[in-house]
Amino acid sequence: MASILMVASEGLPFVKTGGLADVVGSLPVALSEIGHEVKVVLPLYKKIAENNFQDLTLCADYTVSINYHEVPVRIYSQTIDKVAYFFVQHQGYFERDALYGYEDDGERFAYFQKAVIEMLNQLNYWPNIIHCHDWQSGMIPCMIKETHDFDPRYRQIRFVYTIHNLAFQGNFGPQMLDSCLGLPYYLLDNGNVRYDGGISFMKSGILYSDKITTVSPTYSQEILTPQYGEHLELVLNMRKYDLWGIVNGIDTKNWNPKTDPDIPYHFDKVNLKAGKALDKASLQAELGLEQNPDVMLVGVVSRLTWQKGFYLMMEQLSAFANAPIQLAILGSGESQIEEAFRNLENANKGKIAFYKGYNEALAHRIYAGSDLFLMPSLFEPCGLSQLCSLRYGTLPLVRETGGLKDTVDPYNEYDKSGNGFSFAAYNAQDLVHTLYYATDVYYNRKEDWDTLQTNAMNTDVSWENSARTYSLLYNELMSQ
Repeated sequence: MASILMVASEGLPFVKTGGLADVVGSLPVALSEIGHEVKVVLPLYKKIAENNFQDLTLCADYTVSINYHEVPVRIYSQTIDKVAYFFVQHQGYFERDALYGYEDDGERFAYFQKAVIEMLNQLNYWPNIIHCHDWQSGMIPCMIKETHDFDPRYRQIRFVYTIHNLAFQGNFGPQMLDSCLGLPYYLLDNGNVRYDGGISFMKSGILYSDKITTVSPTYSQEILTPQYGEHLELVLNMRKYDLWGIVNGIDTKNWNPKTDPDIPYHFDKVNLKAGKALDKASLQAELGLEQNPDVMLVGVVSRLTWQKGFYLMMEQLSAFANAPIQLAILGSGESQIEEAFRNLENANKGKIAFYKGYNEALAHRIYAGSDLFLMPSLFEPCGLSQLCSLRYGTLPLVRETGGLKDTVDPYNEYDKSGNGFSFAAYNAQDLVHTLYYATDVYYNRKEDWDTLQTNAMNTDVSWENSARTYSLLYNELMSQ
């Protein structure tokens, strides 16, 4: 079994802005349960300092060179569920109100990566594998291979690089190569890190890592094309034989309709019908929807952005208003999408409810109380919402892209298989057609709907299978 260090910019149970944090929160625990030794390193953000500092232990104190100055580093640690967490402290860089979006993000995460590399030496800790996530840790394989190759302790480390969101690549000016990363300029000339006149942390991660993974098999093929490759498709095609698509799971303890503290009525496969009916009635009351047990309730929990497919809905708002459904939308994002949903609610009080913002507890209640869950994404590397909805017996309606295609099997009316509904083309008419098809099954083929709900709850959305696949990947690397 392998000794693995996961390097990431966020992770539960400490801090979260997106799906990366869910993965970093759940995958190490699943890997440790099958025998791997897993440690995780994160920046010590303001939120972690405020909530967890009293539980942390100082374990190293040293400096790294940034902008030709020696900058102090402190490493703290804490162990939870067999997983040791390290935190890189620099109050100026990390104890800010947000995690990302600052002018000096390149410098901040160059510092973070340098601190991690020297941490190994300071703690005399030499993992078999360093598993880097997204652009914020993409330079680590390059820096170790280019500047520490003389040291056999660093030379024996293998690197896995996981792309969670290809759209955010960590692209910065060329001067950072020397000033912050301490790398030679010939890496610009030979193209290894060069991107659009500057440098790319993500491109570097793709080229220097031993294996690259992304978060679903379909997405791993999609990103080799110009449509999904975000201008890195040629680089990814150079490494396509080392590219693995491994679908994410969810934390099935946190997402469990039998024990979920955020939903009023608990249920499992045995009392699915009765439990969901009670949660639905409660959700209708909470959101001001008409109290009707028979109407199909469609849920949405999402960032309201172009990527998530909401422009398709905006093309067909009248079709949603006229459909024999109720609609419960939770999310925030682009102002024009928010405004469209607000207007839709105002014109259809009692039928459509829009909650602007994010509310974790309400999200759980929408998963539990809805009949259908809508995810018409333009692209979706993995998607976690459809996995949560399956766990609660709520049938996802998705576009066949990325992880949505890999996890949602469309209803087959002949053999009654499937756990949801899907459409292929990014087309508003196809979305509406599929919605009306789902309503037809809901109202006119009750037995089939019950079967699909049971199929949904029988779908394995845990990390177990994915952890075994990562295990195969690690073992293959260690045997090379």
